[in-house]
Amino acid sequence: MIKVLVVDDDAGLRLSVRSSLASSQKYEIAEAVDGLDAVEKVKKDKFNVVLLDVDMPRLSGLDALKEIKKHDPSIIVIIMTAFANIDDAVIAVKEGAYNYVSKPVQSEDLLNMINNALEAYNLISSIAASSPIMMDAGRKIIGNTTQMVKVFNIINKLSKVDTPVLVRGESGTGKELIARAIHSNSARKTGRFVAINCSAIPENLFESELFGHEKGAFTGADQRKIGKFQYAEGGTLFLDEVGDMPALMQVKLLRVLQEKVFTPVGSNREIESNVRIVAATNRPLEDMIKKGDFREDLYYRLNVMPITLPSLRERKKDIPSMINMFIKKFNESHGKQIVGLTADATHCLQKYDWPGNIRELENVIEHAFILQEGKQIQITSLPETILEVTGVDIDALAKEVANEEPCDQELTTPLALESASPTSDEAKNGDSIEIGFEEGQLDFNKQKEAFEKEFIIKALKSFNGRINQTALHANIPKKTLLRKIEKYGINAKDYTQS
Repeated sequence: MIKVLVVDDDAGLRLSVRSSLASSQKYEIAEAVDGLDAVEKVKKDKFNVVLLDVDMPRLSGLDALKEIKKHDPSIIVIIMTAFANIDDAVIAVKEGAYNYVSKPVQSEDLLNMINNALEAYNLISSIAASSPIMMDAGRKIIGNTTQMVKVFNIINKLSKVDTPVLVRGESGTGKELIARAIHSNSARKTGRFVAINCSAIPENLFESELFGHEKGAFTGADQRKIGKFQYAEGGTLFLDEVGDMPALMQVKLLRVLQEKVFTPVGSNREIESNVRIVAATNRPLEDMIKKGDFREDLYYRLNVMPITLPSLRERKKDIPSMINMFIKKFNESHGKQIVGLTADATHCLQKYDWPGNIRELENVIEHAFILQEGKQIQITSLPETILEVTGVDIDALAKEVANEEPCDQELTTPLALESASPTSDEAKNGDSIEIGFEEGQLDFNKQKEAFEKEFIIKALKSFNGRINQTALHANIPKKTLLRKIEKYGINAKDYTQS
């Protein structure tokens, strides 16, 4: 349930708003008679949305807004105001309110605004897809990595200004999601968010796609067309893969950013543009500038406030939380009740380097959902490409896991091995002998081989002589492990417990 607090000193208006919200079954509604009452109730209970009047006794709506945001910045505040107090409502938006509605409040307008506000908030929460919400001195911080906390802080600041934004990061890190979050939490939230992929547009159609064209402007232009800039008027235009934009279009884009006007193809008239540009790229723009492939002046115009998204391999500790989010998502869409992953499956996913980043992880979890019949995702339900890269033989593993009980706990302790070089009898018993260095007998290669042999013996013993499990958890490619076993004359069956 979404908890809503309706704050107004007019009992009739509170009843009217309550009636509007009661038409939907998803709201739990409480009331406050003035600003002070509202602040007290917010501190005692958890509310998702506060509908707040401006002109109230004891504590005004503006002062109440500041106290509410100070206590919990994540609460969505919508101002309800009479026409005469519109200026105060605008000030409230600058102070952190999501938006305002005019009295008398129309039921449909109010419900739409609440839904949009919740969607905007959820966008920021899902960017990291990553982490629990942590409390720090009463303030909520989404994300438990330094890089992502920095990203969230920048998003909040960019939502209050109108400057161009450049989002940097590898493919699959969520650049478009960042752009949507900035738009949905900005003053342009009621305008369109229009996305265009610069790498997918033929060069000869690029200008028409962005700026539109007049009828007869070129062969095939049998009617007038509105371009993306005009379509996104009052909103946000997201230019994905801006590094792939042709040189001529870079010049034209720079003009729009500088002069706020553009000219459709085949037209003599200039059209004013009120569009915010958010660009994104995974390409090294600085190197492209040196080669003359990207304009330096456009780079600096876009790079006013850059956001750099970390790759998934740089934030692997967020993977378990991401997995939980995707499991919840796919449980709903696939009608299943998966509760988690086995320890082997989790360990395998944490070993993988994720070149496709969050998008690849999401696809892997959905792949597993399609194959998995039980309550836990087994390692055998993961894509074979990932198993191969992490050193797992899927055919042999299937035979092993058939006789194993699934484990709910993730391995948190790395394999601990002693520095020792065993004799053959001692090796079979799992005992170890400390490696000694006699004077004049130091030989790196011999000592290295002694350690390798001891490491493999200890690893095999730890995993009951199972080759696949040893390769997976000891971080040894299976082919390397088998080669070393043959080299040192080790018999894995000697370490299988009966």
